[in-house]
Amino acid sequence: MIGEAASQERPRKRKKEKAFTGAQALLVFPSGEDHKATLDLMRRFSAAVRYAYNRLLEGQPREELKRQDGPLCTFFRLNTRYADDAILKAQALLDSARERGEDPRKVVFGGRKLFETLRRKHLSGKPLKRLKREWREKRQGLLYSRGDKTKGGNLNLRLLVKDGALWLRINLGDGSYAYALVKTSHPNRSALLQRVYASLPYNVELSLKEGKVHATFTWEEEPAPLVATKEKGVLGIDINADPYHLALAVVGPDGNLRKHLTRSLEEVDRAPNKGAKELLLWKVAHQVVSLALEEGVAIATERLKHLRKSRRGDGSGRAFRGKQHRFAYASLLRKVHSLARKRGVQVVEVNPQETSTIGMLKYAPLLSLSKDVAAAYVIGRRALGFAEKLPKSYGKLLQDEGFRDHVQGFYASRVRELRAKKAQEQNPYLRRRLSREIGRAKRHLSLLSSLQGSSGSQREVTDGRNSPGANPWRVLRVGTFLPLLGREVPRDLSPLKPILFGGSWEGWKGGLGPHPGGGPECANVRST
Repeated sequence: MIGEAASQERPRKRKKEKAFTGAQALLVFPSGEDHKATLDLMRRFSAAVRYAYNRLLEGQPREELKRQDGPLCTFFRLNTRYADDAILKAQALLDSARERGEDPRKVVFGGRKLFETLRRKHLSGKPLKRLKREWREKRQGLLYSRGDKTKGGNLNLRLLVKDGALWLRINLGDGSYAYALVKTSHPNRSALLQRVYASLPYNVELSLKEGKVHATFTWEEEPAPLVATKEKGVLGIDINADPYHLALAVVGPDGNLRKHLTRSLEEVDRAPNKGAKELLLWKVAHQVVSLALEEGVAIATERLKHLRKSRRGDGSGRAFRGKQHRFAYASLLRKVHSLARKRGVQVVEVNPQETSTIGMLKYAPLLSLSKDVAAAYVIGRRALGFAEKLPKSYGKLLQDEGFRDHVQGFYASRVRELRAKKAQEQNPYLRRRLSREIGRAKRHLSLLSSLQGSSGSQREVTDGRNSPGANPWRVLRVGTFLPLLGREVPRDLSPLKPILFGGSWEGWKGGLGPHPGGGPECANVRST
């Protein structure tokens, strides 16, 4: 039991992240028979992935599945290498579902959105045919083969150079081969050719789209030696959807702000197509990494695996959902991380919890910064290991019974007003939006009541653990932004200066009525 307990307390080792580079291409088949044979192989491989996924769910071991006399090789006419790659794809999908907290038994091959659309049976004619073709291609259009250093590249899907042209030789699994011309103008084409000439390994994945076979080539790159590390400071990055821009803050090793700037991303939004957008994002990534190299500092970003997706009916408004839909946060960060590794810049990812809130409450009024630059500053400080202590003036404010009574009265009044509006509203969509606002106001009241004279734990916003007591930063946000400043996400934080420097909110209490920017009777209260 002692050994078991010790093993449970031992921290789990994180897998070392690998840096991959790739290139995309279109495959052109001179022979119709080769094209037909490749499509049949892709169909069998896709079916093998689905079969392997179900067997892994049942607990069947990988070794039994990939044997030459096993079910994958026998049922789907694959060689053992293809069978092992099918298991790899199935295992990756299974791990992904579990990491997201989803039921792995409910995974839909081909895409749940497409499945739900087809199930509604509300389409006909060409739109239905197009949707069915897309569904079949997603379910049947996959082929994958890992590279192998001992085999001089990739044994099943091997690149060959003939008469100055790049060809892909496709092992059909029965000892025969199909050949396709690789057409690409990707920037990494020369790097891919170098790997072919040097017999270095590369992974190949074939996919089917609109009847055409596309290939994606990826390979692992050794990271460059670090020339810019966080010992000299960090460059904190915060990306914002509205307005669409990049906020950058250079933070010294002592935690002080050395430089800050913003970079508009509106040109990315105006790009005429996806290709132009990608080029612009790469341009921005080069500018960010060049700045880090110029300052000799590491790059610090939030660790955001999933970006919130808006949907129709969520109450945020069509304009805001449109802005958030084109928000290329993850895409730009991936490019920054990839380029930084290539150029020897250290990348530090931090817990994103309350970075914006702390920036707005503490550093925006203290240093006269915009809320976005202040958030980038907090990200940089967190990457350097600095804990954000609650200012004494804010602690004093949280203990002020008059302030707490005012805020609770504000939200109680807001709940009554929203309920009255909902009772008169006939539009079901607006009623739903009002219900959400009522629920939000109630949660704010609950958060305020949970404070109970204690400012809670400040450790929670540093390492992300849930600790006893109310989070003081969240209570301050709820208590100051909407009740005092009139917006849930205000852009002007300067009215907080008197509170931050003196802990006084005299301008809002004492029977003087609501602040010009907020209060329960104020007509311009706006949620964003």
